[in-house]
This record gives sequence, structure tokens and C-alpha cells, in this order.
Amino acid sequence: MMQPLDTMFLALLIVIAVAALEAGDLLAAVILFGAFSFFSATFYALVGALDVAFTEAALGAVIATVFFVSAIRRSSKAARKRAR
Repeated sequence: MMQPLDTMFLALLIVIAVAALEAGDLLAAVILFGAFSFFSATFYALVGALDVAFTEAALGAVIATVFFVSAIRRSSKAARKRAR
């Protein structure tokens, strides 16, 4: 049986996922994706899957977010150079 805190985290994950899909700005979508990964890692820790939670926190919430933000920044810099 699910605990109320588990249900709250699942509802929060759905809200964040919909917000990330509806975001008009790429940077906002990446930030929401990072929040989704953080809360899913917290959910995994709540249900007792600590190894999965650690992997999700390290890869999803940190490394992937940093890579996506740096890719957005590099592509916008390249677009500005081409516009000159």
C-alpha cells in the first residue's frame, strides 16, 4: 500500500513532467527536467531503492542537466557569432 508521501511525490512528478513538456523556453525545460530527476531520485529513496536513487541523482539531476545547459549556451553563442 502506498504512503501519502509517495502519492504526493508521484503527483508532483506528473505536474513537473507536464510543465517541462509545455515550457516554451529550452532552458526552462531543462531546469524542469532537472527538478523531475531530483524528485524522482527522492521518490526512489522513499520506496527503498537507494541504488537507483543515487544513480538518478548523479546522472539525471546533475550530469545530464549540466550537459544540456552547456549545449544550450554553446549553441546560442554560435548562433550569435553567425548573426554578426
